[in-house]
Amino acid sequence: MGTATAAHQIEGGNVGNDWWDFEHTPGSGTRESSGDACDSWNRWREDLALVRAAGLEAYRFSIEWSRIEPAEGEFSIAALEHYREMLLAAHAMGLRTAVTFHHFTTPRWLAAQGGWANPIVVERFARFVDIAAQHLGDQIDLACTINEPNVVTHAGYVGGIFPPGRPGDLDGFRASSLHMRAAHEAAREALRRGPGDFPIGLTLALPDTVLHEDGSRESAGVRVSDLGPDGPRGELGWLTAGQYLETARDDDFIGIQTYFTEHVDAAGELLPVPPGERVTQMGWPFTPEALGRSVLLASRVAGVPVIVTENGVATEDDAERIEYYTRSLRSLREAMDAGADVRGFFAWSLLDNFEWAMGFEPAFGLVAVDPVSFARSPKPSAAWLGRVAAASRRS
Repeated sequence: MGTATAAHQIEGGNVGNDWWDFEHTPGSGTRESSGDACDSWNRWREDLALVRAAGLEAYRFSIEWSRIEPAEGEFSIAALEHYREMLLAAHAMGLRTAVTFHHFTTPRWLAAQGGWANPIVVERFARFVDIAAQHLGDQIDLACTINEPNVVTHAGYVGGIFPPGRPGDLDGFRASSLHMRAAHEAAREALRRGPGDFPIGLTLALPDTVLHEDGSRESAGVRVSDLGPDGPRGELGWLTAGQYLETARDDDFIGIQTYFTEHVDAAGELLPVPPGERVTQMGWPFTPEALGRSVLLASRVAGVPVIVTENGVATEDDAERIEYYTRSLRSLREAMDAGADVRGFFAWSLLDNFEWAMGFEPAFGLVAVDPVSFARSPKPSAAWLGRVAAASRRS
């Protein structure tokens, strides 16, 4: 059991990627700049110590592509050494390492060439992964090629709330979705060439989905279990989930990231949460049991081991956080009892951090961070989760 972070959300000063540009683009809808974030580029040792002090076993973090390749074809040994030092220190503390190679951010130079809608991204990403792995691979315990490729493509080209901020661009969505899959597959092969010998997979945002064909949130609805191109969600379901579960059949695991149950109409549009229903700071329904349902679905479709690479809740009430984890972990146990092969769990997130377009308001962290001094203050949920991890090791 471990906890997770992402480079752009905690490091600070990641000025060379598309998200930094998006944050500073008028009208993008982003509430604020990531700025110094949690200053984890400088305070990473303290962050590792927090994971260890909580009694957790593993730390998942991402390496920032734009720091490692700030200009096309130019690779920073200093940046690679920074991440290698992190990996070595984590192992010295007795922590296992899980490295994500792309967590929502793309170098500015590649975004200027069309980013994920341009087929050249497949080769460029595979080259980056290969070079990074040559430097870091012998210290990696688990590799995630791409974090939530379906969120990058859908939010960027359908919703327009992520870079490149092009709402309703269905051609861009289709192209970027197919390139994401191809890039994952190319990166997987690069990683398998070594150095190192570790499980490889991608992480997928997979909400528990209930379809209401009559468009009424009050009707019983049908839980979506077919994500193929001819399933109830059609091409959308295939491009955002089905194709990634399919390619995961050749991976060592599938990373599942579930936070809530969503309700959609026949067109796949989200139905609004009814007034008075319990929601999180993100506006998502408070439905921890969604995790177990999604894990079972992924296990059945992909047919490979599952790792919960993210799960958590945005709330200022830490007792509510503990309630959420209690219920989500219980649902995960039920999924395992029903046959799902689950190999790990990462809580999102170690730190209260920059939550993309929502800015710094949503509090997902097991540890609070002062926005001025960057002082870290572990919440009771951190120690609680550590006790759960210890109990699971004994059982």
